[in-house]
Amino acid sequence: MPRKKNYLNNKDLLAEIVKSKEQDELTPTALKMLMMLADRSSNRLQYNNSEDKQDCIAMAYMDLFRYWRSFNPDKGSNAFAYYTEIAKRGFAKGWNTIHPKKYAGTVSITGSSDSEGIYSI
Repeated sequence: MPRKKNYLNNKDLLAEIVKSKEQDELTPTALKMLMMLADRSSNRLQYNNSEDKQDCIAMAYMDLFRYWRSFNPDKGSNAFAYYTEIAKRGFAKGWNTIHPKKYAGTVSITGSSDSEGIYSI
């Protein structure tokens, strides 16, 4: 039985990134690969709202396009893992932007009659 082909091959991605670094601009193929990586990575996450999912994917795109030059092929050859991690952090950044934590860094103390019940520690 023939081996199943992955949607994105690390060897091909690495070759496109090296070519892009030489040109100092993402090639259309590398751009397509990074967008496909973000789209497929988002399928592992669950969102209640499809607009939240699209916003998080857009944030992952932005991070991938902002930091694509930081990959150093001399230090490592696993471009797929490197860019997947950037996309995952982009999803988290998007989620935290959409749904910020309310009262981050505070502790609620109830039972006090002269205050609103929230103190910063």
